[in-house]
Amino acid sequence: MDKRKIGNLEVTSIGMGCMALSHGYGAIPPEEYSIAAIHTALDYGCTFFDTAEVYSPNMEGIGHNELLVGKALKNHYQEIVIASKLFIKTEEPAQDGSVYATVRRHLEASLKRLQAEKIDLYYLHRVNVNVPVEEVAAAMGKLIDEGLILGWGMSAVSGATIARAHKITPLTAVQNLYNILERGCEEDVFPFCLEHNIGVVPFSPVGSGYLSGKINTNTQFEAKDDVRNWVPQLSKENIAANQPIVDVLNRFAQEKSATPAQISLAWILHKYKNAVPIPGSKNKERIIENLSAWQVKFTAQEFADLEKALASCQVFGHRGHVEDGGSPTEVIAKNVAKREKN
Repeated sequence: MDKRKIGNLEVTSIGMGCMALSHGYGAIPPEEYSIAAIHTALDYGCTFFDTAEVYSPNMEGIGHNELLVGKALKNHYQEIVIASKLFIKTEEPAQDGSVYATVRRHLEASLKRLQAEKIDLYYLHRVNVNVPVEEVAAAMGKLIDEGLILGWGMSAVSGATIARAHKITPLTAVQNLYNILERGCEEDVFPFCLEHNIGVVPFSPVGSGYLSGKINTNTQFEAKDDVRNWVPQLSKENIAANQPIVDVLNRFAQEKSATPAQISLAWILHKYKNAVPIPGSKNKERIIENLSAWQVKFTAQEFADLEKALASCQVFGHRGHVEDGGSPTEVIAKNVAKREKN
């Protein structure tokens, strides 16, 4: 696989988001299958794996996914880059004595679950407006100095927030929602990150599966713990309304002997050289399909034609790359309520 730099870390140009093996896409697979799925990506050559402390079935409890990733990758940490995330509740710094103490406590728990001595890339999962990002940045800088993490990042943030934190401790990466349907990062995040050598790690780069072309108005999502029930583009009305975009992807996929999902990922890779998407799936075949997108290359004219075709399509439904505060669990609850209201 191609390699890219995100900050000071070298990774494969496409990583694996491991969340789906614990949360977000309905019933989770048996542990043995999930470990084998992670090994499928590893054997293919993937060197970038993403998890978080909060990824657990129904977002209840802490650490399911980290434990899983630790079991699968504990003997491979010298070969790969592992990323995880924490969220800081408002009351924690006062209870622990400082923001640093809180971040350190979360990190130590993640290290234990991952069976690792360090985390290569440690993100603030969501900004808590009651915990200054400058203090989080200072804590991350201290952890870097102590060798417990190699770099740090933020998720679901605006360019302005990135700039505030970057002044204190330079960021390695920003993990935001970005795909053909959700392009808000092009306005503020990518320009700042390109200028300051910060990687951008798009999550949901295939639009929660919609850009794979495998979802239609008859698709039934699982009733429990399935984020697709509230993703705006995946209402029945928007699935139908956004079909012209899928038609464009299908056309280019046929021309490039690829799949629509691979065209979606290759579009990101061609557009931004500092982008490393992390598609996630429970399906081993889909994992390989996604990782194989690095082989899809566009000429300048082909990419211009693709951009022109996409620009002619209107996008229906918008989630936004910046979450408006709250823990990951609260954000999900808020989005569910918003979808039900609409």
